[in-house]
Amino acid sequence: MVAILAIAVLSGLAGLLLGYSAIRFRVEGDPVADQVEFLLPQTQCGQCGYPGCRPYAEAVAKGEEEINRCVPGGEATVRSLADLLGREPVPLEVEEKPPAVAVIDEQACIGCTLCLQACPVDAIVGAAKQLHGVIAAECTGCELCLPPCPVDCIDMVPVGTDIAHWRWPYPVEREAA
Repeated sequence: MVAILAIAVLSGLAGLLLGYSAIRFRVEGDPVADQVEFLLPQTQCGQCGYPGCRPYAEAVAKGEEEINRCVPGGEATVRSLADLLGREPVPLEVEEKPPAVAVIDEQACIGCTLCLQACPVDAIVGAAKQLHGVIAAECTGCELCLPPCPVDCIDMVPVGTDIAHWRWPYPVEREAA
């Protein structure tokens, strides 16, 4: 009976200590960075120069980085970020590429798993010494799987425009003549 009472008292004290620590040492997130991150495509591809979307969002929110570095997000993301932050939209740093998906040549694939390790969204499946495949619905077309492939068996194939991938082009603003 004494052992049960001792454990109950210790558990209660530990709970109080944890509750106090949660209140005292709370870390507030940056709400602007949260909104910027929500607008980014979450591909975690690193094409912006940051290891993921959250670090890029924090840099944009602090004003340390331009809003035109997200290649997968394209022009639409730049415009959304400009609207959110009250900045002028600027053109992308690099040319926006048409949507593409990785395709692995099964005759040339040696099963080295280097492309699996490079894929930030786990769109490539397979095992060592076995044929690898790409889950097309998950592939973001970031091209990070191309450089590590020792036999160049991965090609980027443009995604056809169908009802699932089509979108209205953003209206082009014309200057008054």
